[in-house]
Amino acid sequence: MKKWLRIIPVAGVVGLALAFVLGQILPHLRTTTSDLQVDITDPALIKKGEYVARTADCVACHSVLGGEEFAGGLPMLTPLGAIYSTNITPDKETGIGSYSFDDFVNATKHGVRQDNSALYPAMPYPSYQIMPDEDMAAMYAYFMSGVKAVNQPNRDSELPPVLGWRWPLAYWQAIFAPEREFIAETDDAVLARGQYLVEGPGHCGSCHTERGIGFQEVALTNADSEEFLSGAVIDGWRAKSLRGEHDGLAIWSTEELVDFFKTGRTDITAAFGAMAEVVEHSTQYMTQDDLYAMSAYLKTLSPKPGEPVTVTAKVDTTTQKLMDGVYDSRGAILYAEYCQVCHRADGKGVPRIFPALEGNSAVYSRDAHSVLQITLSGGRMPDTSHDRMAFTMPEFINLSDADVAEVVNYIRNSWTNQGSTVDVDDVVNMRHFLSKKPKAGTDFAPDLSISATEGALRE
Repeated sequence: MKKWLRIIPVAGVVGLALAFVLGQILPHLRTTTSDLQVDITDPALIKKGEYVARTADCVACHSVLGGEEFAGGLPMLTPLGAIYSTNITPDKETGIGSYSFDDFVNATKHGVRQDNSALYPAMPYPSYQIMPDEDMAAMYAYFMSGVKAVNQPNRDSELPPVLGWRWPLAYWQAIFAPEREFIAETDDAVLARGQYLVEGPGHCGSCHTERGIGFQEVALTNADSEEFLSGAVIDGWRAKSLRGEHDGLAIWSTEELVDFFKTGRTDITAAFGAMAEVVEHSTQYMTQDDLYAMSAYLKTLSPKPGEPVTVTAKVDTTTQKLMDGVYDSRGAILYAEYCQVCHRADGKGVPRIFPALEGNSAVYSRDAHSVLQITLSGGRMPDTSHDRMAFTMPEFINLSDADVAEVVNYIRNSWTNQGSTVDVDDVVNMRHFLSKKPKAGTDFAPDLSISATEGALRE
């Protein structure tokens, strides 16, 4: 017995050492070299690269509000702690100015940085893998010659020490990010282009597909599973299903999707949270043909199995009560006081200005994360050239937990809406989440931990 007690620790140390060595080797097996000669001074190539970078939405993740473009510093909250996007300007000291073309491809497509360490999968290289090297060459020319160099050191992650090690990520890559190529589902050139943009540079699945036990996307293509793009919670927001169920895209037309991607709003809804950043920095710049291709492809996706395509009809009794001043619940009183002036008594808001709450699937979705977060922390529309103004919703952090639950339940179940019930614990959990959420570019996080008593005293 004593002999085994001596052997077990030694075996453990040897096993860990071997795992470490293999973890150092695995990234080398993912790297590639290319024969492409890239002229980073070619104006046409730089212009093409700028467009490809827009379709890949690089600026949204690698920039912070008010900061220099592509200089990094955007916090991304994971279950294990915050990590920060890196500087990808051509600065040689703090950015990627010393990267060769092969270095750039290996980081972007294969998740291996210049020192052969594995990148965190917050970088969507599982999606970028299907992008052709010709597009990579264009992006490389753009980043090396079309982007201003910014000397801004990268921020360290806030992951626990052991969980911040890089070498175990090589095993994650081997299991969850296998090398793959784009395979079109159809011979239709428009739909194939849309599929490519959605699966590849657009990396829509990074937000709109559920994550598995290893925080991997459970499906990278529609051919893998109908879980692809079926909705997920990320950074405290509910990224809606992009499939054909009722609270997905069943009630959207292709034309409405094109309008939404181009402007960040329709007559009914508006982009918020991370999607507002996608529209502001990426999709508003895409060609009409590409916007149509993406929208048309998304409309081909079948509903997630078991999810309804339609809902039971419901008669609107809310509008008349509000117009008559009949407030028969605490939620009705709160709605009249805080919401009605913008979103109106009929819940339909003002087209392209104040989003509708009635009939808006983002409101009555089974998961209430987005409604709770935007109520507590506010939000803003994307700023685009296609509408005259971008509007901001104020935060209502001074409301008590009980009142937030009341007004959210009222909105989710009034007019024709039929949402699940939110309780006070849901509000408490969201307020706690927001209090821990790091602010981009600062070390400050707002104190949103207001108790029900404090909230009542401030009303």
